[in-house]
Amino acid sequence: MNYEYRNNDFTVNLHSKKKLVSHSEHDEDWNVTLVNTGQETKKGSRIKMVEPYITEDAFMLTYGDGIGNVDIKSLLEYHKKENKMVTFTGVHPISRFAAVEHNEKGEIVDWSEKKVLEGYINAGFFVINRKIFNYLNDDCELEEGPMKELAREKQVSMYKHEGFWQCMDTYRDYMSLSGMWEEGNAPWKIW
Repeated sequence: MNYEYRNNDFTVNLHSKKKLVSHSEHDEDWNVTLVNTGQETKKGSRIKMVEPYITEDAFMLTYGDGIGNVDIKSLLEYHKKENKMVTFTGVHPISRFAAVEHNEKGEIVDWSEKKVLEGYINAGFFVINRKIFNYLNDDCELEEGPMKELAREKQVSMYKHEGFWQCMDTYRDYMSLSGMWEEGNAPWKIW
């Protein structure tokens, strides 16, 4: 509600009925709908609760606890090309621990700190067709029921993101990402 005043210069007039006057314009053409889904509601159920506000055939979803330099336009184009109900962004996770390779005797032949792992994980950036609402109910976790069912139906595709991505699940993650920002080394800042 205070977006304009938090992001622009403004004047406060203590006498006038129009107390705040903004001096800058912003060009974001956004509609933001906030929905109180409750603190204990599972992800799938939260998504179901926003159904009345989704008017397009496809919409974007993020968990909000990961940060990356994902090319959103390319993600959307990929979703349209693949023509699946759900497209998620897949990334290679980085091991938090040393990865070791050993020989038959158990001798360590290679040691790698924070190695990029080969497999992909869900980075939490999605494009979803509104038909997903048919798979959701008042008590469902997105990844447990609906995503497994959609995968069995071959309705899930993965957009491979090879760029920067990191979760922010712990205080350690917060400190690491904050350090990157403060040092001017934030790969996700693409504006």
